Amino acid sequence: MTTENIKRNVIAEYISVAFSKQLFWIVSFSIITALAAQITVPIKPVPFTLQTLVVLLSGAFLGARNGALSQILYLFLGIIGLPVFAQVPDGLIGFARIFGPTGGYLLAFPFAAFLVGFLIEKNNNYLSSILSMFLGNILILISGSLYLSLFLNGDIKEGLTLGASIFSVWMVVKVFLAASIFASTSNKYKRLPPIN
Repeated sequence: MTTENIKRNVIAEYISVAFSKQLFWIVSFSIITALAAQITVPIKPVPFTLQTLVVLLSGAFLGARNGALSQILYLFLGIIGLPVFAQVPDGLIGFARIFGPTGGYLLAFPFAAFLVGFLIEKNNNYLSSILSMFLGNILILISGSLYLSLFLNGDIKEGLTLGASIFSVWMVVKVFLAASIFASTSNKYKRLPPIN
């Protein structure tokens, strides 16, 4: 075996080990969430984005704990000022975004990922993954809407209308898309074991 072939084998082995590591996947889903946040329709007060689709998938693929960790890392990156959050009309950046109208949605991401992962760990079939993803998405919408109502003079009804109702069709599309992605790839790419 030549030196070049040895180098190639060593590099391939390092790449294989890196892909099998939990930290790699946690960081990867944080980055994918950040990329999905940039696919946005910037309407007031809450933009349409693909973030929640990735939040659901992070819980499904990584499990409850690692899915939540990926979203905690995502929030941390945004809080320290990296441009990972969706562009919104209010223009808040960094830590201020958590205290803005969309803060409730962002804060719910780790909890939603944990919920989806937990439920799928208990019962992993297509129907239960759809149900768990609906529950995860509803958690995000309710948390976001209630938080949003604080910026609407405490009007919970208006918060639910502007922060949840208008996303109902979009939620159904994202849940079925996420469930289909998970169902079609979960047998090939097994969920990583929890961190010890």
